[in-house]
Amino acid sequence: MQGIHAIQKSVTVQNVSDITAKGVERKRDQGEWDRIAESREFKDLIAIKKTFIIPAFIVFLVHFFALAVLVGYFPRLASTRVIGTVNVAYLFALSQFVVGWIVAGLYLLAAKRFDAITKDLLAQIHERPGDR
Repeated sequence: MQGIHAIQKSVTVQNVSDITAKGVERKRDQGEWDRIAESREFKDLIAIKKTFIIPAFIVFLVHFFALAVLVGYFPRLASTRVIGTVNVAYLFALSQFVVGWIVAGLYLLAAKRFDAITKDLLAQIHERPGDR
């Protein structure tokens, strides 16, 4: 039985040392993250991202809820047949897929710019003297 307890204690000690090492690493990483987050370049990056993300979100959200408004407040218009039995509400619902893909495609284009700015930001931060 004592052999089992000795193994458990050694495993426990190893795990504690691993946790302590990871804790120190996390504190160092947190300090580096805090320094990056406070930099002017990072704040500019977030501001640039917001200029795309917020309007894209609003456009999609308005388009999404417009279907409910159309069906709820303008049922006669929503049930107007366009092609055979396909009505305005059905076409509007299908258009949400199109709008979603357009927003996703536009984000992919914008993300290339975001990534380039992020790469430059990281290069600038790692070049500063006394960073590490």
